Formats: sequence, structure tokens, C-alpha cells
Amino acid sequence: MSRFLNRMKAVPVLIGLSLLAACGSSPQVQYYQLRAEPPGTSSSPIAAPVSADSASSASAGIWALGPVQIPEYLDRDAIVRPSGQAMLRLTPSERWAESLRDAIPRLLQQDLARLHGSARIWRLPLPPGLSAERQLRVDIQRLDADAGPRPLLVLLARWTWLDPSGRQPPQVHEQRFEVPAGDGSTDALVAAHRAALWALAQAIGAH
Repeated sequence: MSRFLNRMKAVPVLIGLSLLAACGSSPQVQYYQLRAEPPGTSSSPIAAPVSADSASSASAGIWALGPVQIPEYLDRDAIVRPSGQAMLRLTPSERWAESLRDAIPRLLQQDLARLHGSARIWRLPLPPGLSAERQLRVDIQRLDADAGPRPLLVLLARWTWLDPSGRQPPQVHEQRFEVPAGDGSTDALVAAHRAALWALAQAIGAH
């Protein structure tokens, strides 16, 4: 009888452990990366820019890439998606392999180097012996999907060219970029992020 009672006491414990194990299980985390190569370009090293004028432009002066700001809601591991008119949805199982706060400045530098020569584009602070002709500050004001009828990635950016010598006034530019996000899947959305950043680098280099 005592053995039977002990078994009956153990049943609730086993059930509780099974419920805890079920609650503790979660979907497998998938990580997404912003690729180093811009869309539509080869995987050739960035030291060999695709711009035809790269050799001459590389000697035209140093561009110093300064602070690159992103909104607080993008500074997280989970990928952000719109939901409704004003809500943002974060799926814990879909995450960035690298934080956007680190990835965006790195990719902007690489893209500008690809367009204008790797010897010309540097990140602040500059190493000893280098001085910048122009300093670039970038403010990413929006980078997320539009909650419209078709999948669309929207990038709203403001960038400022500064003269380190102080002789010229700041030059401020702002532009909105819209990139189709394919079938709306997370993979297509991440690819649209990369295409938008490449478009931003081209716009910056044109001013």
C-alpha cells in the first residue's frame, strides 16, 4: 500500500515536469545577415571599386564617415515588421546575425569605398597622419517594411557633409528610398534592406 501511495504522489510531479519541458521548448532561431556584396555586383574585393573614375577620385581627398545614427526601435536582435497602423511586431525566432548599429556603418563604408576608392573612405577617428577633406554624418530615420498592400521596404535617411576646416557651411540632404520586398518573406525583406543601403551609398556619393 505504501508503495502504491508513493507512486501516486509521484504522478503530479511527473506531469509538472512534462508541462515545464513543453513550455520551455521554443521555435528554432533563424539568423539573417546583410550581405557584404551589394545587389547586382560581383564578389570582387572592395579594394577594386567598380567606379570607372575610382583611380582619380581616390586622390581627390579623404572622406571621414562620422556618426551613423539609427532609431532606437531598430537597435535590437529581433527583426522588426509592421502590424496594423501603428504597431511593430518582433518575432524572437527571427534575428539579425549582427546588430544594425554595427552593420549599417560598416556596409556604408564598404559601399562608398566600392564606388569611390577604398583609399578615400575612412571611419572616424582617423589614424594619425590623415586629415579629412569632408566629414559625413548619417541619420537613419526609418528602415522597415511599409504596412501597405504590397511588400515594400522604406528607408528614410538624412545625411550631412561637414567641412572640417569650418570654411564651408554644412550641406544637408534627405531622401526616401522604397525597395520592393519580393514575396514579403523575411529573407526577401532582409535582401531589400541591403538594396536600400546600397541605394543610399549611391545617393550620398552623388552629392
